[in-house]
Amino acid sequence: MAKEKKGKKGLFLRSLDRIELVGNKLPHPATLFAILALFVILLSAALQPLGISVEHPGEEGTMVEIKNLLSAEGIQYIFTSMTDNFIGFAPLGVVLLTMLGIGVAERTGLISALLRGFVLSVPNRFITLGLVFAGIMSSVASDAGYVVLPPLGALIFAALGRHPLAGLAAAFAGVSGGFSANLLLSGTDAMLGEMTIAAAAIIDPAYAESMNIAMNWLFIAVSVFVLTILGAWVTERIVEPRLGAYKGDQKEELEVLQPIEKKGLIWAGIAAVVGVLLASLLVLPSNAPMRGTEGDAMAQIIQSPFMSSLVPIIAILFFIPALTYGIVTKSIRSDKDVANQMSDTMASMGTFIVLAFTAGQFVAFFNETNMGLVLGVYGAELLGSVNLTGIPLILLFILITAVINLFIGSASAKWAMMAPVFVPIMMQLGYSPELTQMAYRIADSSTNIISPLMTYFAIIIAFAQKYDKKMGIGTLISTMVPYSMFFLIGWTIMLIIWMLFGIPLGPGGPLHYNP
Repeated sequence: MAKEKKGKKGLFLRSLDRIELVGNKLPHPATLFAILALFVILLSAALQPLGISVEHPGEEGTMVEIKNLLSAEGIQYIFTSMTDNFIGFAPLGVVLLTMLGIGVAERTGLISALLRGFVLSVPNRFITLGLVFAGIMSSVASDAGYVVLPPLGALIFAALGRHPLAGLAAAFAGVSGGFSANLLLSGTDAMLGEMTIAAAAIIDPAYAESMNIAMNWLFIAVSVFVLTILGAWVTERIVEPRLGAYKGDQKEELEVLQPIEKKGLIWAGIAAVVGVLLASLLVLPSNAPMRGTEGDAMAQIIQSPFMSSLVPIIAILFFIPALTYGIVTKSIRSDKDVANQMSDTMASMGTFIVLAFTAGQFVAFFNETNMGLVLGVYGAELLGSVNLTGIPLILLFILITAVINLFIGSASAKWAMMAPVFVPIMMQLGYSPELTQMAYRIADSSTNIISPLMTYFAIIIAFAQKYDKKMGIGTLISTMVPYSMFFLIGWTIMLIIWMLFGIPLGPGGPLHYNP
């Protein structure tokens, strides 16, 4: 019977199986990142003598060459930077700090009670939609969604008797694949928008002065609903059937809430509201201590110390209701209980810490060699050399960006490199910087979830291994490929429709550039 079912698989599912099979034959993720770091070192030594160099797109007249990490200077860098590469690995501090608050919430029973209350009150048919939607909206809290939602999604699905990895995948798809969609403006809009405005000023300073960071808001707001539907459909029609029934030993029970738990939830809710109100006082009043000082009221909120501090703020906002819940339900009786719960949480993060060390070396070595920058410049030259206009040009740009994104994980670092090259090129061809930025965001966001270079890829594997000890890079990539494909195709079709009907991308966000 098993063979018969396997034979009925279509080409797409068989391709995913091959990706999983090949990927899972790779070493442990920590070992793989160490091997990749060594490969980067050897490749840099092989390429540097070839004299490959490009002009830095943001610094006219500055030539950039591939650095040889096996030279005397390179070897010095490898050893002197190793500690900084580990400590400076972007997700490390974010994950550990956020998990301090979440760990207390989990170990006091708050998260379990919230999940049971949520699952018991929401129709099952809406849970997947809600999970993907929450993931997409989490980008307003910067990278914290990567740490919070995937494990929560797995817990919810496990509690419902569904495959926990499907819940993790749905949340990860929303958080990472939908990172450039939101109903609200976020730090991403400010960060990318400022780079786009600076790149536009290369061609037309007057036009750049008229631009604003909300240039893509209308498109990204509508995208939330499109991606939510696509993400839920992929989860229920492709990912869950392919994963099959969960046969692991990590079970989550759904029990009716006890009176003491309901009381704890009420007080935790009150504590959460108070915490949010206190946090809002840090940024909303005009003289608030963590409010920005430049631009209009919205810009002062988006580009503020508050938005740069969301990770510790979120950790505190988890900790306050968790502490309240624990005191009410008697799961916390002294400060020793809180300290022990935090210690247990950190102990459970051992796998991720090992991954962070080797992944941090790989990412840092790759950036130090300048190979990513060289790849980006050659991609820009390819786009400028082809004689395409209109929709085919936008499609090619999206394709090039998607490929580059597999090698350069940071959206800001990548756009800082690409914007000074692509924005002027597209403006000279008659397309607005706003359109170029939106096309970039589509490609960058859609392929995040299948790139091992994406900085949070390692932590997702660590979360998944709670439910499948043999979880490897191949399984995760093969699980996420359908999301990546449908997000990229669906989002691109949406942009084409936008172009055909001439709809503005946002306030002051035209499709075409008219000097």
